[in-house]
Amino acid sequence: MDEKVELREESTELYEHFRFEVDPGQEPDRLDKFLFNRIQNASRNKIQSSIRAGNILVNDKPTKSNYKIRPGDVISVLLSQPPRETAITPEDIPLDVVYEDDDVIVINKQAGLVVHPGHGNYTGTLLHGLAHYFKESGQTKVKNGFGYLVHRIDKNTTGLLLVAKNEEAQTLLARQFFDHTIDRKYVALVWGEPKEEEGTITGSIGRNPHERKQMTVFPDGDKGKEAVTHYKIIQKFGYVTLIECQLETGRTHQIRVHLKYIGHPLFNDDRYGGHRILKGTTFTKYKQFVQNCFKIIPRHSLHAKSIGFTHPISGKKLYFESELPNDLSEVINKWDDYTAHRNLLEE
Repeated sequence: MDEKVELREESTELYEHFRFEVDPGQEPDRLDKFLFNRIQNASRNKIQSSIRAGNILVNDKPTKSNYKIRPGDVISVLLSQPPRETAITPEDIPLDVVYEDDDVIVINKQAGLVVHPGHGNYTGTLLHGLAHYFKESGQTKVKNGFGYLVHRIDKNTTGLLLVAKNEEAQTLLARQFFDHTIDRKYVALVWGEPKEEEGTITGSIGRNPHERKQMTVFPDGDKGKEAVTHYKIIQKFGYVTLIECQLETGRTHQIRVHLKYIGHPLFNDDRYGGHRILKGTTFTKYKQFVQNCFKIIPRHSLHAKSIGFTHPISGKKLYFESELPNDLSEVINKWDDYTAHRNLLEE
C-alpha cells in the first residue's frame, strides 16, 4: 500500500486521467485488453478492478471488462487522485485555520467547499485556498505549494480536516489512518430514533452498481471494503435524533451510507433519501415545519466535530474540537423547541 496517496473519507469526486476515442478503423477488442495496451505501467488486473468499481466509462456509462469496443466509443478512466499535471493555482478562499505548525495544518471546513479538484470542480477547492494561504504567508517549505491530503470530507460536510505540509508528515499520518489510530467524531442529525442508545454498524461499503454516484452496503462482505461506525445518541427529538458517530474506518460516504443502511438517513441528505419527510405526522403545520428546517440547512446534517492524532514529527498527542456550524445549530434548536410545543404544532 502507498500510504501517501491513500485518501480516506467521504468523497466521490473523480478525476479523468485518460480519455480515448476509438479510431474508425479499430477492430473489435475487449475493453480491458484495449486499455492494457495503451496505459503505461497499468496491469490487466488493475484495469479490471477499476472497471468493476465503475471508474472506467464507455460513452459516460460503466461497463464490463469483456465489452467489445467499437469505432467512435469514448473511453474515460476516472481515479480518485488528480493527474499530476493538474495545476493548483492560488485562489483567495476564506479558510478557518484551527491549528498550524511546520508539519501540519487543521482546517475547520465550511459547507459547500470541495476539498480538491475533481470531475466538475476544477477550481474553487480547499487546495486552491491553501495554495493562496501558503503563498500569502510565505510558506516556501510546502514544496507542492498547496499541502498533502491524508483524508477528505465531503463537499457539504462541515468540520475538521487535517492536512500535511510535507511528504514525510503525510506518510506518517496516512499510517495512522490505516491503523485506525486517528480519533474522529462526527455529529449527525438523523431521521427516526435508533433502537439502542449506542451501537456499532458494520457492513462493507462499495459503489452502488446501479447508481455510480452512490455508495452502498454489501452485508455479506463479498464486495466493497470493510467499514465500521460506532454511534451513540446525544438527544432525541421524537421524529429525528442527534447522534455522535465515531469512525473506525474511513470509507467513501461511510456515515451517510451506514445510517441509511440501518434505516436512519441523515436529515436532508438528498443523495441517500433524507431530503424527504420520513417520520412524523400528516399535519400541514408539521410538513411546513420540516420544510422550513430544510431551508435552514440545505445540505446533509453532518459535522466533523473533533479529531485527535499523534503529531507525525514530534510524537505529541493533539486533539481539536469545533463548534457546530450555525445552520446545524439552528435546526437542532428548532427541533428542540418543536418537541416542547409538539401538541400545538400537530393540531
